[in-house]
Amino acid sequence: MGKRQVLLPVEDVDWSAVKYEREEIKAPHLTGLQLKLFIRFIESPLGPLIMSFLKKQNKINELLRGTRIPEHPMFRPEFPSQEAEPSVLVMEEENIPTERVESALRCLPSYEPSSHLSGGSSPFLYWKIRDFAYAYRSGLVTPLTVAEHVILGVEEFNNKNPPMPWLVSFSAEEVRKQAEASTKRFEEENPLSILDGVFVAIKDDIDCHPYPTKGGSNMVS
Repeated sequence: MGKRQVLLPVEDVDWSAVKYEREEIKAPHLTGLQLKLFIRFIESPLGPLIMSFLKKQNKINELLRGTRIPEHPMFRPEFPSQEAEPSVLVMEEENIPTERVESALRCLPSYEPSSHLSGGSSPFLYWKIRDFAYAYRSGLVTPLTVAEHVILGVEEFNNKNPPMPWLVSFSAEEVRKQAEASTKRFEEENPLSILDGVFVAIKDDIDCHPYPTKGGSNMVS
């Protein structure tokens, strides 16, 4: 590897002297049918090889590995300290996730199953987290049963013509595996938390095993 580039801390940068230097990018300029075919290749098993070649050709890996940034990454916005507000619960980041979930749960109003699960006059019943939690604990339904409905819905739209996928990545086998484990925990009366067995979609820029994190683009997968 060549000489490492060390960036200045932002407070030491003289913005009046900063100049933008254009770099020549060696990449195909594609539109229309050519772009569609290129995307097909990228999404095929040959995709990683193509992307690796383009990154190497444009020295992207060398640039990232050869640059040292003296500042720590900011994972969340920083706000000035504020006085504690009345009736506001502050979550301690050091607590384990299950404890934080339980703390948040205690802030919610009391739950009455009959008013939530009856559906009333509406033909559509939108179940929320506590509806699923109550149904699982009372034996009305199991996570595995719900999983099969989720899989059925996802695959129905995946198989439409043209396909209308709900999710970027989806594994019916993985969903069933996790649902079976959750169902077993409920049978043993040992759920992880109120979220156990509740299905959620994860945004594509958040790492979640075993799915790839693409961030909406194959360039970063």
